[in-house]
Amino acid sequence: MAASGAARARDHDYLVKLLLIGDSGVGKSCLLLRFTDDTFTTSFITTIGIDFKIRTIDLDGKRVKLQIWDTAGQERFRTITNAYYRGAMGIILVYDVTDESSFNNIRNWVKNIEQNASDNVNKILVGNKADMDDSKRAVSFAQGQALAKEYGLNFLETSAKTNMNVEQVFFTIARDIKHRLSETATKAEAPTSVLPHLNGLNATSNVETKSACCS
Repeated sequence: MAASGAARARDHDYLVKLLLIGDSGVGKSCLLLRFTDDTFTTSFITTIGIDFKIRTIDLDGKRVKLQIWDTAGQERFRTITNAYYRGAMGIILVYDVTDESSFNNIRNWVKNIEQNASDNVNKILVGNKADMDDSKRAVSFAQGQALAKEYGLNFLETSAKTNMNVEQVFFTIARDIKHRLSETATKAEAPTSVLPHLNGLNATSNVETKSACCS
């Protein structure tokens, strides 16, 4: 029994918690299902509160287990989802390229992140439903790119329907988090440096670590 438990403990090198946020109907659940199950449905079922799925990926020679939480976009569930910000290591902000209000609300979602999430959380901006005809577009690629640049975020347009850039979104943010965790671990393992005699005391510097159809 102990051996099987040890085997399970070694099935990944990193455990990463991701959060999908954005207005209701932008396609968060569809992106999650496409990435974890490689499925797509035209049925629109509103997420109630919180849902999550897991997928383990190989990334730069390491096994990364992604625990992906899909949040409800409706205002009445906002207090529930706020509690999940604190433990998130990465946040995927999603808007619908055919819905300008969902794009404009990204600023409000960023404020929620700033108020509730860790300071060093990784983020990426995603414009979903990019397969839609240009006549239905309300937000251009350039607009999305400009907003991402304003906040210093990576940016991708996706389509859960055609599987356009879906893998890239999750792999990109997972790689950013893995890089951050690796850097933190390296700093933590560095030897403590002894500073010169200061005010009659030998001061040492310690490294601190933190540990609708959707297309």
